[in-house]
Amino acid sequence: MANDQENRRLAGVGSRIRKAREDRGLNLHELARLSGISAPALSLIETGKRDLRVTSLCRIADALRIAVGDLVEDRQAGAARVSRQKGYDLGDYT
Repeated sequence: MANDQENRRLAGVGSRIRKAREDRGLNLHELARLSGISAPALSLIETGKRDLRVTSLCRIADALRIAVGDLVEDRQAGAARVSRQKGYDLGDYT
């Protein structure tokens, strides 16, 4: 079962996919045809209810003519988060 952070990430990716699709004037069925991913699957991805494979993410990005990285992370929030991080805490993984 996914934790809260994973759920937020999935929802964020889905939201960015939906925004990019809508910005390009595409509906789910059009993106489905362009990406080769079914409209119901895309709907689940956009709502953050389905985890997607890297290959699917690449197909969606290609169809939207956008960089994969732009879908994965909000660039402004990501830059702020990276600047605050200081090293790694591996204690949680032992």
